[in-house]
Amino acid sequence: MAQGDIETYHEDGAWKNRREGTGRAFGAVYATKDEAVAAGREAARADKVEHIIKNQNGQIGSKHSYGNDPSNVAG
Repeated sequence: MAQGDIETYHEDGAWKNRREGTGRAFGAVYATKDEAVAAGREAARADKVEHIIKNQNGQIGSKHSYGNDPSNVAG
């Protein structure tokens, strides 16, 4: 993840969001993944960064970019 990207992840029985480079959760702690993803998406859109959504096992499930994409990257 790049500095400032938003990561949604599962830890200690709850879903959380953190900004890359801080190492700590921000905002609320969520009971469901959907709630945490919605909050993480909102933060990523506001900051125009990438949103990385991890599965409960810690593997990346999906990524969404909300700005600053180089136009010369294939895909």
